[in-house]
Amino acid sequence: MSIYLYIILAYLLVLAAFNFIRARKIKSQEDFMVAGRSLKWQVMVFTLICTWIGSGTFIAGAEFASKAGFSALWLAAGAWVGIIIIYFLAAKIHTFGQYTIGDILEVRYGPVARIFGAIALIMSFTAIVSYQFVAGGFILNVVTDGKISDSVGIYIAAAFVILFTTLGGMVAIAYTDLPNGIIIVLACLLAVPFVYFAAGGLPQATKALEPGYFAVVNSQFGAHPTLKAIGYFLSTLLLLMGVQSMYQKFYSAKSSKDAKKAVAWWTIGTIVVETIAVVIAVFSYSKFKNQIDLTIPKEGGKVILMAARSLVPAPVGVLLLGAACAVVISTGMNYLLSPSTTIMRDIYQRFIKKDANQKTMVALQKAFVVIIGLVAFYLGLKLTSVLQMSLFAYTIYGVAITPALIAALTWKRATKAGGLVSIISGTVVCIFLKILADNLPPEKAPAGDPWGIPIIYPALVVSLGTLIIVSLLTPKPKPEDLEKFFPKK
Repeated sequence: MSIYLYIILAYLLVLAAFNFIRARKIKSQEDFMVAGRSLKWQVMVFTLICTWIGSGTFIAGAEFASKAGFSALWLAAGAWVGIIIIYFLAAKIHTFGQYTIGDILEVRYGPVARIFGAIALIMSFTAIVSYQFVAGGFILNVVTDGKISDSVGIYIAAAFVILFTTLGGMVAIAYTDLPNGIIIVLACLLAVPFVYFAAGGLPQATKALEPGYFAVVNSQFGAHPTLKAIGYFLSTLLLLMGVQSMYQKFYSAKSSKDAKKAVAWWTIGTIVVETIAVVIAVFSYSKFKNQIDLTIPKEGGKVILMAARSLVPAPVGVLLLGAACAVVISTGMNYLLSPSTTIMRDIYQRFIKKDANQKTMVALQKAFVVIIGLVAFYLGLKLTSVLQMSLFAYTIYGVAITPALIAALTWKRATKAGGLVSIISGTVVCIFLKILADNLPPEKAPAGDPWGIPIIYPALVVSLGTLIIVSLLTPKPKPEDLEKFFPKK
């Protein structure tokens, strides 16, 4: 069996032991959900990086870059802009000091908005967890030279992610993310020069790849390449600006100053890692082009893992594979904790048993972590493309939640009716178009887009349009309803 596997398993066992120790300190709902609101900015930087840098970067991003070259940066760039916008909201989010985005939605738009927001979040985040498990299967398949199949690898990855999250909640996530984040940044910085020269540099890559791989917008981007590229940008932008995992990290910060400082460094780290990941994927694909069949969606997702095995020195390869493993574990944990928190906070504690004791809350949330993890595992076994699943998960969350959420924080004129209709209409339109795309003839839905139009455009127009129009047609919110978000100076 490969030495790479033994090293990765040893690392996972160390993390498991660490989380067992941390789990003994979990005494309350606040400890499990938001780490007792005690995280310093240094810890927050790496946990924020790990929140965003997941298999969407190392696997879906690699699959995308194998097909679209440097145009794949459109997918990453949306996150960069989103982080910069969030920088100006980080202190306000921390000051609000709750547990979920449902807390924000209910204060501005009422309890029904909390419920529909929870539904959209649970659907999206369960899908995101599912492809973390698939990515874990890819990693174990590659490091064992095929001795562990993709499907068996999914079982193993799911077991570790569910176990780690169940043990320690946000405390486990934040302090697992600290070494994981360091490994991710270090591995990418060390690997890129080795991959570049092993592939023959830019001259050799230019010969091996078609000109479109170096274009700003790749002509392979569906029926309308520019629309598709901007659609990728919008999907990641909207997801990042509204993603609950990030808001939970802000709620977990020790102070508003820590939250804001962490976001500044998070911006730099994310731009560096995601750009380097695309560079590694493009040059690796130029080297492995004849070994990868891009007509099989998941094949392109393995290109960075293949580079770790054969294009870099063994120590760097171990580090790069460790980074890939780290992002799967960290992102899986982040997106598994979030929907379980939503179920407990936004449904159980809000509508079923408001006075539940702390011990019961923690035990129930751990049970829901396991249940959601098993559903995600089932979806992962049926998944054919990490890229396609990630794009849909980003889209449904971005159009259903983010417009109403950002309006709640920044637009005084947003009303309860406007926010509620926006959440419901965005969710319904997105699901309808996804079902339509899956049932249309392939020529009518190129690249999964009905008649060539990416789903995000009509869904976002409906979500934003209903938010603005309904808000302007209904009475203004009362001053006391806005006080928590816009305090008088």
